[in-house]
Parts: sequence; structure tokens; C-alpha cells
Amino acid sequence: MRYKIFGRHTGLRVSALALGTGNFGTGWGHGAEHGEAKKIFDGYVEAGGNFIDTADGYQGGQAEVLVGEFIAADRDHFVVATKYTFGVTANDGMSHTGNSRRIWCAPSRRVLRACRRTASTCTGSTWPMA
Repeated sequence: MRYKIFGRHTGLRVSALALGTGNFGTGWGHGAEHGEAKKIFDGYVEAGGNFIDTADGYQGGQAEVLVGEFIAADRDHFVVATKYTFGVTANDGMSHTGNSRRIWCAPSRRVLRACRRTASTCTGSTWPMA
């Protein structure tokens, strides 16, 4: 696996290939159940991967819970990128979506709990490109 420095000032070395976890869980009615997701994760780690992409809305939050469980034994080895903006459920309205501080704080706390972390280095938001 090749590694790159994440950003100019972070000092974080991340694998050139990130593991997307949008299909970890079955909250959308399809995706990888726990055992299958663990096999995918383990294969990625065995190949040298350490950069994991997730979001609060992936599989209704199930993806972040699985990622948190999978990285628990060696949390400091991994860099977890997460996103927020659209909310967790299809019924999240205007007061639960967007990029305000309020919207950033709640998902960030949820992500930290799900990933069994107490601090975050980087966060990002997603928004449709025009």
C-alpha cells in the first residue's frame, strides 16, 4: 500500500486508497451485514489500509457504529473521515440538516460516540456540487 500525507500541515500518513463504508450495515434495505463488513474491513487492513470514509447518514448510522467496533482495538492506527449535512433519516427536516454549528455539533458527538473516540482531528460537510 502506498501512503500520502493528508493535507499540508497535519502530518497524518494515510493510505492512498480509502475504505468507503457506505454499505456497512443494512439500514437502507441492502448492504453488508456485520460479518461481511468485518471481512471487507479486515481485508483492507491486511492490505495496509488505514484511511476510512464514513458519514452519519450511511445506512442510518449503522456504518459508523460498525467502524467504531472494528477500529476499537487499535483506534490510533486509523484516520476516519466523516461527513455531515443531510441528516441521518429521510425525515430529517430543515432543523436537522445544513452546515451550521448546531448541525455540526450533534453529528460530531454521534460520530465520536459511534467510533468510540473522545476527540476529532478533521471533519467535513457534504453538499451537492452545482
